[in-house]
Order: sequence, then structure tokens, then C-alpha cells
Amino acid sequence: MTPQTDHFASFDGTQLALHRMGEGRPLVLLHGLFSSAQMNWIRFGHAERIARLGYEVLMLDFRVHGDSASPREAEAYPQNVLVRDAAALIDHLGLADYDLGGFSLGARTSLHAVAHGVLDPARLIIGGMGTAGLGEWEKRAAFFRRVIDEFDAIPKGDPAYFSMQFLKSQGVDRVAARHLLGTMPDLDLALIERITMPTLVVCGDEDRDNGSAEELASLLPNADFVEVPGTHMGSVTKPDLGRAMADWLGPPPA
Repeated sequence: MTPQTDHFASFDGTQLALHRMGEGRPLVLLHGLFSSAQMNWIRFGHAERIARLGYEVLMLDFRVHGDSASPREAEAYPQNVLVRDAAALIDHLGLADYDLGGFSLGARTSLHAVAHGVLDPARLIIGGMGTAGLGEWEKRAAFFRRVIDEFDAIPKGDPAYFSMQFLKSQGVDRVAARHLLGTMPDLDLALIERITMPTLVVCGDEDRDNGSAEELASLLPNADFVEVPGTHMGSVTKPDLGRAMADWLGPPPA
């Protein structure tokens, strides 16, 4: 299957890329921080595996990511701007009955959107996210600010070196990225009880980047927890992640 790509205007006119694959029940997927739909969902076959079950897989590139625009003006980055971009996608597509999934930042964005009543999917998939990733964002943002500010001066062997290389490989605009890092408030864990739809929490067995995914699953009212092989970055490169998502979703109802 070959994905089809087009663009649409978000709530403030920013042009965002939408990648589509397959036909059938809509499944919206949101990628991780400084990654893209191509990197998280398409490259390693996860979207195609799910599409072949009878889903139209709809993959957004957030602003500052992938094929979407990277505005440099500070006013393009209000609080929870990525939740608003996700809501703009749902409005653009006119979706009323759909499923939603995200990995890492995409999972965090999905949880914020559902907990605050902005989005209401029938089912939810949360990948690579634990409780610490919801409540300790400033610590993670500070790490990436250092990556952005020091960038080419970061030496090999430094814990930030790999992240610097990844940002460089993805062509991330560092001015826009720095603005984006300040838009993500923590999520009050008490709001998790509002997320009542069937939910899959899936995480790599070596992934501790965002705290305990199993603990997050235990807080959700209607969640299944599945562990797959890999670290935070590594788990998306293995077929097990897409297989776990596809197995949990199953074929859409006739």
C-alpha cells in the first residue's frame, strides 16, 4: 500500500500534512516528539498492517514535524497547540465515529484531548507513555531545550548526542521546536478517570522514558496493557508494536 498525502489548514491557518492509507473504519494516529507519521507509522509497516484489516489509517504530521509547516512566530504556539491541531484534523475530516492512537507525544496529546473532552474516540491506543510522561513534562522539555541550544557542540558520548543526531536527521526547525516545547502543560492524573472508552496501553519492555506504562494502564478505567520488545526509540522499529495494535483492534465491525 502507498500512502496518499495532502495538506489542510489547522485552526490558525498553519498547513498540516495528512497521510492516508487503506479504506474502511477511520483510525487517527499521532506520532512522537520530533518524529513524523513516516517514521512512527509508515516506515516500519504498522499502518499497512492495520489498514489491511479494513481501516483507513489517517496519520497527522504535527506542526514542526514531518511534512507540516514550522512557523517561527511565537504566536503560533498557544498552550496545548497540538491538541488543537488534532481537533482541527477531526473537524477537517468530519469524523464522528473513529478510533484514535498515539505514540509518546502523540499518546500524551491524545490523553489530554480525551480527558478535557476535546476528542471523543470510540477506542484509544496509548503507546510509549507512562504516568511520569504526563506529570513531569518540564523535565523532558528542559532536556530538549539543551539539545536545541547546544546542538553541534554536544560531544559524542553525551546522553543528548543521539537526540541531537535524530533532530538533525529529521530536519527539525530548532526555532519553531523551542517554541513548541513551551506549549505542553502537565495532565492532572485525576482526570484520567474521565477516559472511559476501551484503551490499549502498549509499551516496550525496556522503555522507561515516560515512567510506568503499566501504572498508567491501572489508572485508566477500561484499559488493557501489552508489553512489546524494545526501548522507547527501538519499539517503533519492530513489527511487534503494529502487531499488538492490530490484534487489539481486530477487524472493524461489518
